[in-house]
Amino acid sequence: MTFKADFLWGGAIAANQCEGAWNIDGKGVSVPDVITSGSHTDSRRIEPDFFGQYLYPSHEAIDFYHRYESDIELFAEMGFKLLRTSINWTRIFPTGEEDAPNEKGLEFYDNLFDCCRKHGIEPMVTISHYELPYALVEKYNGWTDRHVIDCFMKFCKVIFKRYQGKVKYWLTFNEINAGTLYTGTTSTTNNFRGFQGSLSDLEDKQQERYQAVHHQFVASARAVRYAHEHYPEFKMGCMIGFLGYYPYTCNPDDVLATTKQKQMVDWFCSDVQVRGKYPGYSKRYFKEHGIEIRMEDGDLEELALGTVDFYTFSYYMTFCVSTDPTVENTTGNLLGGAKNPYLEASDWGWQIDPKGLRWCLNEIYDRYQIPLMIVENGLGAYDEKSEDGKIHDDYRIDYMRKHIEQMKEAVKDGVDLMGYTPWGCIDLVSLSTGEMAKRYGLIYVNKFDDGTGDLSRERKDSFYWYKRVIETNGECL
Repeated sequence: MTFKADFLWGGAIAANQCEGAWNIDGKGVSVPDVITSGSHTDSRRIEPDFFGQYLYPSHEAIDFYHRYESDIELFAEMGFKLLRTSINWTRIFPTGEEDAPNEKGLEFYDNLFDCCRKHGIEPMVTISHYELPYALVEKYNGWTDRHVIDCFMKFCKVIFKRYQGKVKYWLTFNEINAGTLYTGTTSTTNNFRGFQGSLSDLEDKQQERYQAVHHQFVASARAVRYAHEHYPEFKMGCMIGFLGYYPYTCNPDDVLATTKQKQMVDWFCSDVQVRGKYPGYSKRYFKEHGIEIRMEDGDLEELALGTVDFYTFSYYMTFCVSTDPTVENTTGNLLGGAKNPYLEASDWGWQIDPKGLRWCLNEIYDRYQIPLMIVENGLGAYDEKSEDGKIHDDYRIDYMRKHIEQMKEAVKDGVDLMGYTPWGCIDLVSLSTGEMAKRYGLIYVNKFDDGTGDLSRERKDSFYWYKRVIETNGECL
């Protein structure tokens, strides 16, 4: 009735948001490298010409590439059992199409995973975490072209072979369901060939997005099947950006609208990746929206044979769905929705719903009956140093405490929960705005939105609190 003895406590980061070193040791240009910084009010931009007036946050990020050893020592001090990270595709294949991988890139991840294991930390790798080679956007319009599946499989085969014995847990695509949303155009489907300018001006091409998602389904299934056949010790998972939707009222129109929203945003991608086939409701959606998925012979068989072993997801907030156009809306991760009057919100307007996590865990587990892991969760906030020079982030501790309490309740409900890796266990670049000011970390990084800062690290109060949580396997909150 509590967390397992081998519960995987840890933290989560992504290569493009922390590594920096964007153009050294043979690394090629990835999609994040051409996206400028933005803010809560100003959209980020795609500027592949690298004009001097723009700041590109991924170019330095928090310089994890050169500081990973000391950062992992801090993770180990907290007691991490697992570190979720990603492999920057362009460190291994700079354009995605080279015949041979870049040895310098392979060596970096050898060293990173060896360092994790030296400190008793199991690495979990997201194979594609919003890091597509930009050359594949320019040449093929991203994932809209089936050729990118072959590029992905070449990448997978190289890293599977290289890191067998070092990496056991793999996730194929980060928040693959972002491709069902217009915001996924730049992050996951990457169908923006030829575009330059503000992301707010980017045209949404729904047909292209869903075609790209289909190619990712096939790529994921092939990778999972290949891993199962050649490396049976690997555990292969999916990763969903789970939003969670409540009907705003008990009006049947709100309930039906909520069901439709949940189906295509929360359930569609994992239904394919866990159950191995397109769900019936997606066929009606495609027909009503004029979407036609082009498939090749054998695609559906591949989906059926390449189902995942476990399910992971991000959880930051929930939304309401209303058919009343006058209801107040709010923003959030990946998408916005109707504002829930019963919830508080973060500095960025993201509503805080710990009990919603218990509800979502039960919903997911009841649907799939495979092990679950929460691989992103956390509070983005402005962290200010107090007069004593310390960061007293009680608001973050309160957020995490309440969510872990609800995780406990879900375990009591019978949910098979493997682990918990809060997002941005160290401050890093925000995906949505490119800011550093939106801090999630338990470790403070001296880096600011204008690119200044000495990159020094400091422990926040939440660092010591989470250390105690891990020591007691979640008993001391």
